[in-house]
Amino acid sequence: MSDNHWNEPEKPKTPASDALDKVRQKQEGKEWRLLERLVDGSYVEQRRARRWGILFKSLTFIYLFALLGMAFFGNSLSDSSPDVAEHTAVINIQGPISASEEASADNIVWALRKAFESEESKAVIMRINSPGGSPVQSGYIYDEVKRLRVLHPEKKVYAVIVDIGASGAYYIAAAADEIYADKASLVGSIGVVAGGFGFVDLMEKVGVERRLYTAGDHKAFLDPFSPQNSNETNLWQQVLDTTHRQFIEQVKKGRGERLKDNDKMFSGLVWTGEQALELGLLDGIGSSSYVAREIVGVEEMVDYTSQPQLWQKILDRVSTTFAKTISAEMGLNNNSWQMR
Repeated sequence: MSDNHWNEPEKPKTPASDALDKVRQKQEGKEWRLLERLVDGSYVEQRRARRWGILFKSLTFIYLFALLGMAFFGNSLSDSSPDVAEHTAVINIQGPISASEEASADNIVWALRKAFESEESKAVIMRINSPGGSPVQSGYIYDEVKRLRVLHPEKKVYAVIVDIGASGAYYIAAAADEIYADKASLVGSIGVVAGGFGFVDLMEKVGVERRLYTAGDHKAFLDPFSPQNSNETNLWQQVLDTTHRQFIEQVKKGRGERLKDNDKMFSGLVWTGEQALELGLLDGIGSSSYVAREIVGVEEMVDYTSQPQLWQKILDRVSTTFAKTISAEMGLNNNSWQMR
């Protein structure tokens, strides 16, 4: 008698049972694959969570160190004068002249005072590369240059125009003892401009009704959604003419008899350096290094331009690091995203 007489007799294999076994095996394989995916996903999420935890902890430490740096050092590094022997001071006036830009009166006046107060600086060069900007900011700088020249009569101021020194930028340059530029630099644009748009006809076409409530006859002065008022337009033109007159007076005061008689001198036109020299708007053709070497006689130059304070540098570095880390985590640093 067979030893398997207590066991359940084996069922004979049939095509149907074979097919059923294969289906069962496939189903079990899918379940295992699904389980593996769930486990892998959980592991990835845990790893990502750890990375974010490390990131935020690191940023917290950096932030704390930044605060400590500000507490200990403050503005001492940004306020210190350059420790260099005899030199020519250079102040960069770069970009639009505005209270909210790097070329603001506050920044430039701060640098001018440092340059004049330094016993080792023998002259000051204002290196200008600006299309102009606020007449108020330009006027502040002009007046400060004149004031400092009276306080330090032994120290001359030179303006050197790089690519462009126009409008408010030339206003500032006119305060210098002498002005230089390249033969292809753009110089002048002694004028005042104000512009805008009028949308009255457009609003009528699209069926938009303007509802404006004011207290004061001219409170909506120059509103682009209201028809022009001839009295207000004339008033605004008077404001521009007055500002233009002030501009012309300061240029004449700064340049004096060096200006040539020309009907278009103050028309707002811009000139090349070569043309500006003929008109008396420049004293010579040359760069900053040329002026320092040949005119001042002190070739060594030191930049006095106002630099960001220590805490600003630290916060900028923290912001940059944070942005790079976020980009890396989100996969945005792939080369396919780069513009060429």
